[in-house]
Amino acid sequence: MKIWRKLSIMAAALLLSFATVVPALNAHAASSEVNSELIHKGELTIGTEGTFKPYSYRKNGKLTGFEVELGKAVAKKMGLKAKFVPAKWDSLLAGVNSGKFDVIMNGVCITKDRQKHYAFSKVYDNSPFVLIQKKNGKLTSLKQIKGKKIVAGVGTTNAAVIHKWGGELVQDDGNFATHLSLVRQGRGEATLTDEQGWQAYTANHQTKGLKAVNVSKDEDSDRIAAAFNKKNPALRKSFNKALDELRKDGTLAKISKKYFGRDMTK
Repeated sequence: MKIWRKLSIMAAALLLSFATVVPALNAHAASSEVNSELIHKGELTIGTEGTFKPYSYRKNGKLTGFEVELGKAVAKKMGLKAKFVPAKWDSLLAGVNSGKFDVIMNGVCITKDRQKHYAFSKVYDNSPFVLIQKKNGKLTSLKQIKGKKIVAGVGTTNAAVIHKWGGELVQDDGNFATHLSLVRQGRGEATLTDEQGWQAYTANHQTKGLKAVNVSKDEDSDRIAAAFNKKNPALRKSFNKALDELRKDGTLAKISKKYFGRDMTK
């Protein structure tokens, strides 16, 4: 009896040991190749503004948002710790090529020009363009902005679209509240932005006297993805693999619904 009891205890201990080992075997670990491309081994340094709701912003002093939560989830899948470094928009993309950031997650849209200088992850957000104007504004299409003053931040996709359609660009500090203020003052006839950003803003700010007009019939939706230094292919590949897993297990859609109210990742 004592022998059988000892054997039972040993068997139970073996099963418990196996149960604790299995999760570790299933966990991802960053490869030496990936770590060699990181600024800091074991850490994914993510550049973001922290002022661009719902992508990255501060709530009660804490950084949060769609790309903040997604960045943490991706880093975890990669076997890394996410570290967010806030910076102004005009220094973000330059920073990923100068070695200040491993990746940029800040509502960055893929454009032909940017693809010449940066590598991008798979797309994880599609956002239609909208024109924000006064309630009595008559703009219904991007075809109508030719020769008209339209507000946008310097170096943004919105600015590029305005230029493409012949609008007269009114540049400011890149703050969306400033964009709207210029429209209200009549210094710009409208501002161009993405639908998600507008919806997130209206949920927490007064937008009386303004309206949004969807212009997706004229211009394809923004394709938003993470931006990398082209010299770091292993890092980008690992990021995409983690992103695929989050898409497959439903995490990506869940995060999107949390911040946008619907799945914008398809």
